[in-house]
Amino acid sequence: MANRGSVVLIEEGRVALIERTRDGSVYYVFPGGDIQQHETPEAAAKREAFEELGVQVEIEGLFTKTDYEGDQYFFMAKRTGGIFGTGLGDEYTDSSRGRGTYLAVWIGLDVIDRIDVKPSEVAVKIKEAF
Repeated sequence: MANRGSVVLIEEGRVALIERTRDGSVYYVFPGGDIQQHETPEAAAKREAFEELGVQVEIEGLFTKTDYEGDQYFFMAKRTGGIFGTGLGDEYTDSSRGRGTYLAVWIGLDVIDRIDVKPSEVAVKIKEAF
């Protein structure tokens, strides 16, 4: 796997996640993706927020970093523009990928530890911090 950049976008007591349905399972992931060769982790997180959520964000700082088949960076972000839920990344437009469905959703911080969020350790840190 490659290194990844992701955003932690929190508004009104909710966090933005991607609901994934794949092979009969439903789980949630943070908006993010692979860091391209020319990008910083922050730049990748900003690009992925736009591709997956349809929003522009300002990176406020590193929230946490995990190691799972590469370095995964999770950045606190603030929305600066765009319309939530209008992402048009390949995961939404290329049905030949065969990787299930993707849906941008808001999840209450009060339930983030009771749903299947990957990676779970980041969800736990968010619950503890907020």
